[in-house]
Amino acid sequence: MKKYLAVLSIQILLGASLSAQLSIQLYDKIPNSIPSINKEKSETSDGILRIRNVSVPTLVMYRPAFPSEKGSAVIICPGGGYGILAASHEGSDVAGMFTSLGITAFVLKYRLPDDSIMVNKEIGPLQDAQRALQLVRQNAKHWNLDTSKIGIMGFSAGGHLAATASTHFNKPVINNPAQISLRPDFSILIYPVISFTDSLTHIGSRNNLIGKNAGLEKVREFSNELWVNDQTPPAFLVHANDDQAVKSANSKQYNEALQRHNVNTELHLYEKGGHGFGLNNKTTSDSWVEKLKTWLRGNHFL
Repeated sequence: MKKYLAVLSIQILLGASLSAQLSIQLYDKIPNSIPSINKEKSETSDGILRIRNVSVPTLVMYRPAFPSEKGSAVIICPGGGYGILAASHEGSDVAGMFTSLGITAFVLKYRLPDDSIMVNKEIGPLQDAQRALQLVRQNAKHWNLDTSKIGIMGFSAGGHLAATASTHFNKPVINNPAQISLRPDFSILIYPVISFTDSLTHIGSRNNLIGKNAGLEKVREFSNELWVNDQTPPAFLVHANDDQAVKSANSKQYNEALQRHNVNTELHLYEKGGHGFGLNNKTTSDSWVEKLKTWLRGNHFL
């Protein structure tokens, strides 16, 4: 593993000078995997790139043209109900926004839960999120990043993954012999699935990750509002009250849990906007991105 990381670091350093984007495989040997044919498929419709059947996880790094000295980084988890990845308007487009601010962005193409490719599909996405955090921190010096300013962001089911990484970091599901911190320093959750409880969940996300017949204990394990504590990283949340896919109460309950533990949190609720609006809620002239910039600056991440 050490040899792999050393080679990886050299390749990334060489590649970074040639391109603002670089695709990085997360593992030399993918954990929790069953040998299978790679059936990954990408398609674009309505201007949105959707990726299906992800079995080989990667990070795509987007570096700012003028990066800050020891700057911040954010790992972006696109949504898609744990069934697809909405990889453009909740991925690469978002990365472009961050690089314009001088922040290095990583779009995570995480494995989608599938019993045919994983021994335990419930932990596959979280393994990839934890590995992404581990890898970015391991290479922070090479990429000129501050190890105390590594955040995670997620949209919809990607928000569930980001929230899970933010509340389950003390339960590693990857090999971590160097004991590198798997805790994100901040989280940005955009119309996130937070809870798997019946009253709040997006049933498609829950079924895809833990199955239709999951018991109460498993539902509780993946209901992130129940696992917030004093060490949970600060969060910035955005939701629309008319979201019919993922109830805004998901964000409200996570926000309230953070407040109970005196964790810095900021929640922005829109009257309208529905679900999946990405960077731009077209029902309002208000920009949540501008509010995010203010929040990042106020918390010394920008």
